[in-house]
Amino acid sequence: MEVREVTLAPGEPYELRLTGRGARGYVWTWRVSGDADAVSVAEGPPAGAAEPALPGATVERVYAVSGRAAGRARIRFAQVRPPYPDEAPYDEFVLDVTVSGAGG
Repeated sequence: MEVREVTLAPGEPYELRLTGRGARGYVWTWRVSGDADAVSVAEGPPAGAAEPALPGATVERVYAVSGRAAGRARIRFAQVRPPYPDEAPYDEFVLDVTVSGAGG
C-alpha cells in the first residue's frame, strides 16, 4: 500500500491517477477520515477516455481532490470487487491531505 502526503490551499486541486482493473470486476472506492470537510473527492473520466481501451486492458482512473477548509484528512482508496464485499481489497492507496488555513 502506497501512502502519499500533499498540502493544499483551500480551493486548490490535486489530481490523483490510479490504475484500474475494471475488466476484472474491480472498482476504486474511497473513504475520508479525519477532518472530512477539509477535502472533496470526485472521480473524473478515465485517462485517455477519447481513445477506446482494448478488451482486458487496464484503464487509469483519475480522481480530483480539492482542499475545502483548513484541516487534515486521510483518504483511503481501496480497489474492490462489489459483488464480493468480504474479499480483501486487491490494492490500496492512502492520500494524507493537509489543507492550510489560508492560501498555502
